[in-house]
Amino acid sequence: QVQLVESGGGLVQPGGSLRLSCAASGSIVNIYTMGWHRQPPGKQRELVSVISTGDTTNYADSVKGRFTISRDNAKNTVYLQMNSLKPEDTAVYYCYADLRFQSGGEYWRRDHWGQGTQVTVSS
Repeated sequence: QVQLVESGGGLVQPGGSLRLSCAASGSIVNIYTMGWHRQPPGKQRELVSVISTGDTTNYADSVKGRFTISRDNAKNTVYLQMNSLKPEDTAVYYCYADLRFQSGGEYWRRDHWGQGTQVTVSS
């Protein structure tokens, strides 16, 4: 069984910074794309950023220049450094990983999601 566990959320003032982490564990064979989505209150979930196995990154326009995604393949972990936070960044942040894993003697590939971590930007 594979698990993604996020950490690093919390309450921060506008202009502040937070760093989210998401560690994948279990019978993992390969991890491909990793990324972050968020769901603001009363809104649909939206893509924040993704990073490929070759460290190619993409960002939503709303976070470009403020957020930085990175990954540590040795630790099966993806990070999201969030700077210059704004109240509109308030959301539950979810990490995901497209990965190949072993279960029941067979190999499978699908997206896995973390449980979500709350980020609140408020004075």
